[in-house]
Amino acid sequence: MNIPISFQEKIINCFGEQGDVWLQSLECKVNSIAENWGLTLESPVTNLSYNYVVHVTDQNNDPYILKMGVPGFDFTNEIRTVQHYDGQGCAVLVKADAEQGAMLLEKLQPGTMLSTETDEEVVIQNFCHVWKQIRRPLPIDGDFPTVLDWATAFTKYQGNFKENDGPIPNEWVKTANDYLHEIQHSSADNELLHGDLHHENILFSSERGWLAIDPKGVAGSPYFDVVSFLINHLFTKPNPEVLLKKRVDLLSDSLDLDREKLLKAAVSMSTLYACWGVDDKDPDWDKTYQCTKWFEKLLEEI
Repeated sequence: MNIPISFQEKIINCFGEQGDVWLQSLECKVNSIAENWGLTLESPVTNLSYNYVVHVTDQNNDPYILKMGVPGFDFTNEIRTVQHYDGQGCAVLVKADAEQGAMLLEKLQPGTMLSTETDEEVVIQNFCHVWKQIRRPLPIDGDFPTVLDWATAFTKYQGNFKENDGPIPNEWVKTANDYLHEIQHSSADNELLHGDLHHENILFSSERGWLAIDPKGVAGSPYFDVVSFLINHLFTKPNPEVLLKKRVDLLSDSLDLDREKLLKAAVSMSTLYACWGVDDKDPDWDKTYQCTKWFEKLLEEI
């Protein structure tokens, strides 16, 4: 089985020894799940990130997606998040085995990513449609992580750079943390968030339209659920700063979001992503941090 080196490096950087052990057993696990579930393995997707995702067919030759991840809380949390969406605005979960880190999912066809659309206004329109479709109150009996749990990354970052010698100034990290807590504690609309809703996680189905995939499942203000989209696919376009402002303008109008609150959420979450990037040795962390500075500049202009 072909497991790209870049994927292996990402898994080990994120999960350490546990990730290394998982990689060593991955081929065996994939083959075992395929046999148990009556699946025929085809090719993996081309944009692997933190899960091994492969095209499969069942015994009736119907196509599906097999997703394999490092077993643990995050993978189990994603399973129950997809179950909670129940196919409304999101791909359907067909079968899952949390202990083995396996999910069988509806295959969206043709599965075109939102990133292929070149008209930014059309992109915003489709994003907003999906964003609205997946709004959900928190389940009463749910125990989902919150954005405040994610914010522990700020404390970790400051602990790693106690002398303020990190690539992101500690005072900036503190401001981002303050914004995050301000929005979360003042929000009366705490709900279930996708947690990573961007262009590659929104796919087109000829039968069901634009749908989300790969939710993280986190509790928080809906303002936090637009930030990964805002900063995605900026630096492949001309004048990314102007494009970022355009996205903020269009999103705040289309979703009727308070601009100041949106920008504070954007500063806090993009700083969080940058801190994660530094910790994971992501070579693009500095681009995320640049977005953070542009958000702060827009905030100062209000």
